[in-house]
Amino acid sequence: MLTTITVPVPPPFSLPRKHSFSSQCSFKLCCSDNQSNESSCSNFSRRLALFQLGTAIPQSQVLGVKASELLRPAESTTETNNIGNVAEMNSNLIEDSALQWAKKDKRRMLHAVYRVGDLDKTIKFYTECFGMKLLRKRDIPEERYSNAFLGYGPEDSHFTVELTYNYGTDKYNVGNGLHFGITVDDVAKAVNLVKAKGGKVIKESVLLDGNSKVITYVEDPDGYKFELSEAATTPEPLHHVKLCVGNLDRSINFYKKAFGMDLLSKQDNPEYKYSEVTLGYGPEDTNPVLKLTYNYGVTVYDKGDGYAQIAIGTDDVYKTAEAIKLFDGIIALEPGPLPGINTKITACLDPDGWKSVFVDNVDFLKELE
Repeated sequence: MLTTITVPVPPPFSLPRKHSFSSQCSFKLCCSDNQSNESSCSNFSRRLALFQLGTAIPQSQVLGVKASELLRPAESTTETNNIGNVAEMNSNLIEDSALQWAKKDKRRMLHAVYRVGDLDKTIKFYTECFGMKLLRKRDIPEERYSNAFLGYGPEDSHFTVELTYNYGTDKYNVGNGLHFGITVDDVAKAVNLVKAKGGKVIKESVLLDGNSKVITYVEDPDGYKFELSEAATTPEPLHHVKLCVGNLDRSINFYKKAFGMDLLSKQDNPEYKYSEVTLGYGPEDTNPVLKLTYNYGVTVYDKGDGYAQIAIGTDDVYKTAEAIKLFDGIIALEPGPLPGINTKITACLDPDGWKSVFVDNVDFLKELE
């Protein structure tokens, strides 16, 4: 359910149409650059098959023209327009199907992945200061890294953090565009522990206007920032990842269409010169969410080299990758199995360059066995 706090929902961002072509490849269409469209036709056929858009009605009948007329060399503006209509219809069908796929796919935020300089030290800090539990560790010597998963409940039902230690690297630039949100039983107690265990308090506890919620901001020993809020009980204590973006409307539309997320809330804070939205795969009070912040006039952030990505579960990494491409996402890693553990994943970049990884749901559960 969408909860509008201050401002109305921005107008939808119009995605540019992509060159798409009929699945019947017995004739060629030419783009403005005069290049052959054989590869584009092949790409369309592959996407058509992935999204199961087959129809029993020939496209020539849909447009009211005979197939023989479509196959003749173009001799009039009308015939050229008919071919253009075929391409546009195919483009619309693919995008509609991709939107449907993103919505029906069984998606869930699995974990946030980032790099640390001392794995055991960070594990000790998170368990003692934040009350997290060490869920599992693994070492991949052939790839020269180790990682550990920590959180507040089983990985098959809770959002977690995946800490990665790369052999021989003990320091990272954490950047300035993100933080994590955690709910704790006692903020004052957590703050004292953070100070005692090598962390830093970057903003003292404050009482939010209009309610009794106490929050504070701290840094772990590697410099990653955490927003600590106080609550007696919550089903998902590790409740959000916040990313700063340069164009809020653009990011909202990308995450809604390419990721299939719901827009849960919006707020504008002109007094503090920022706007923020919350997106996710379920109600914010019971599910982890993604928060996007736009700071007035700021369009670029230092992402550093420490934070890696958010991992999201999917039933099909191949379909998901195709859908992301349709909505202007950049595929950073083509779908396929990871070396060493054989879990199928695909990685992508959002319009601001923030990375996410989609993980095959079945393979992920096998990892947990």
